[in-house]
Amino acid sequence: MSEDLVRNRKAFHDYHVLETWEAGIALQGTEVKSLRAGLGQLQDAYVDAVGGELWLKQAHISPYAFGTDANHEPLRPRKLLLHKAEITKMTAKVVRKGLTIIPLAIYLNDQGMIKVKVALAEGKAHSDKREALKQREQKREMDRIRKGARE
Repeated sequence: MSEDLVRNRKAFHDYHVLETWEAGIALQGTEVKSLRAGLGQLQDAYVDAVGGELWLKQAHISPYAFGTDANHEPLRPRKLLLHKAEITKMTAKVVRKGLTIIPLAIYLNDQGMIKVKVALAEGKAHSDKREALKQREQKREMDRIRKGARE
């Protein structure tokens, strides 16, 4: 049972998520403590491929309150740990189809390890966002009607 430490709530609003992967992440000790305290943010974060490696960029992890001068830089790039074949597959789709790789969540897995859920995604047009909001509102209305009919 995984526990989300940080979620990218805008991801499903701004993107069509096509595929997801679980990646490890290289963190410093104070970053782990900050994430466990819930002091992270993925709102503007993205994944970049550099030299056959994937890097999580613009992910903000606040400095640890009890850290000393060995505290971490909040916006530093962090290396994602995946198999070479997975990295190659992802980067090929990004280059060929014009997709992007975004982080969806940072969480603790069953073994207590911090993992990042990354997704291959396609950006939504403004009209797609409005359509998704309309469909969500219609679903809520139908649920209200069904709930009223049962009582």
